[in-house]
Amino acid sequence: MISVDDVKKLAVLGRLSLTDEEITKLQGEIESIVAYVDVIQKVSLPETSNTSTHLDLENVMREDENPHEAGKYTEDLLVQAPRREGDYVKVKKVLN
Repeated sequence: MISVDDVKKLAVLGRLSLTDEEITKLQGEIESIVAYVDVIQKVSLPETSNTSTHLDLENVMREDENPHEAGKYTEDLLVQAPRREGDYVKVKKVLN
């Protein structure tokens, strides 16, 4: 059972200012959460032999070979932009 003092201690740790009504409400909610955690802890999961398959992954990097010449696709891309200014896509101002 979660006491009112326990809720007040948690509120202090969380730097929360609670009314008496909120403390009473949270007391019931915390009890429900603890009960749910107890149910989860009782769940039996099957044993697995290899739980670290994600550790076998390896990031594969490659050298950037034969890059295209700078500006080769600039005009093709800018033609598709709704508005442009020179070699730039023009957008609405988003910062003051």
